[in-house]
Amino acid sequence: MKVGLRARVTAAVVVVTTTATAVMAFTAAKIQEDDARDRFTAAAKTSFGAMFGQAWPHLQQFMAGDIAALEHFSQGMDTAAVDWMLVTSHPQLTNDDFKAPEGPPEVVKSSSQSFDWTTGTRNANPPDRRAALESVKDVVLLRTTGPGKLLSTIAIDPLTGRSLLVVSANFVAYWVVQYFDLTLFEQDLAVQRWKLVYIALGVTVLGVVAAVFAAGRIRRPVLRVASAARELGDGAFDVRVPVKGRDELADLAASFNTMADRVGTAIEDLRAKDRQQQRFVADVAHDLRTPLASMVATVETLDSATPETRTRATELLGTQTRRLARLLEDLMEISRFDAGSADFRPEPVELPALVEDAIEVSVPGTTVEVTSIGDTTVVADPRRVHTIVGNLLVNAVRHGRTPITVTLAGTAGAVTIRVADSGPGIPGELLPILFDRFVRGDHARQATEGSGLGLSIARENALIHGGEITAHNDRGAVFTVSLPRVSPA
Repeated sequence: MKVGLRARVTAAVVVVTTTATAVMAFTAAKIQEDDARDRFTAAAKTSFGAMFGQAWPHLQQFMAGDIAALEHFSQGMDTAAVDWMLVTSHPQLTNDDFKAPEGPPEVVKSSSQSFDWTTGTRNANPPDRRAALESVKDVVLLRTTGPGKLLSTIAIDPLTGRSLLVVSANFVAYWVVQYFDLTLFEQDLAVQRWKLVYIALGVTVLGVVAAVFAAGRIRRPVLRVASAARELGDGAFDVRVPVKGRDELADLAASFNTMADRVGTAIEDLRAKDRQQQRFVADVAHDLRTPLASMVATVETLDSATPETRTRATELLGTQTRRLARLLEDLMEISRFDAGSADFRPEPVELPALVEDAIEVSVPGTTVEVTSIGDTTVVADPRRVHTIVGNLLVNAVRHGRTPITVTLAGTAGAVTIRVADSGPGIPGELLPILFDRFVRGDHARQATEGSGLGLSIARENALIHGGEITAHNDRGAVFTVSLPRVSPA
């Protein structure tokens, strides 16, 4: 059977609340009962002491041989107390030490009336308390070790079944015993116990209500997160959970939102890469089809009887072959970047010399003005920096006009390479996608020498150095490459 979160939280709170309440109620009842018994016993001893203090002179006279004094003692005791007994069992005295009496206790005198504490009425025919005294004689008599010492204990009256507090004092051969009925006292304690039970039940009910309320407050955010997780799994990547408060549930909601943001971003990146790959495959197919179609058409003219035709065909075939070779090399370079396996070998590079070499290799015969400002030495991969500069120079020659300038500027942490031409600039619609793959400056899919991968490769080479490349118009197209002074290994 599946048990929900609300049921588990409610059960846990109820168990803890009930247990704590029961333990507290039991402890409080025990402490209260013990304290009440102690107070009752102390009051009983005080009452017994006061009573006996008044009757003691008569007992002394009786013990001295005055038989009539016993009646005066009895009258004094009846006036001050009820349920009392004067008992003797003929103890044997040895070396002034009291020993255990032998035989059953003998009642010398007892109260002439009793008092029913449960009804508040007096009884002129008091019950015989000897049975009760017999039941506690081992406690009352044997443990009384000195004359006049008060001793108290609790006994059960065999005749009535009631609990009695027995207070006694030992005087050589006599014991004075007084009985206090504990029935009413125990009834009061029982009432107190039930009050504590009712309080415990009330606290338990409040605990259940609080548990249900707390479980609901805990369950609702969890259900919102669970529902949002299902929606996220179904593809709703914009789903979010409201964050309320600063507790663990708020942390859970915030963590879910962070996860949803990352998942959404990752999915969008994957979709963008998928669209990019689809477009890449289509562009590759298109760019491969053009030179291949030209090569097929050119090959068919190689059998021509006209030498001029064959010569022209051979030249076209060479041109298309070289174009195809460059395209394949660019595609291989792009694939290495996508796979994260591009070779990177940084070393100290003097940028002015590298730029001069790139001009001679990429745009020979073109006048390019090179300006260097500050320290332009960087730790970079010279082959890749050469590719960046070469591609920017080729782009400036094909789509711009002379004069072309290259400005090198060194700062504390980076070196910038600025390539500017004097052409018409970059069309506004091309600026956002200028570094995407297969984007050409003519913005048309006509056959040109370029593959549309040069600027994309230049950007990848800048990124692998930890740098960046940007483009804008300033009386022509301006490309700025920023390379850190020391590239990452």
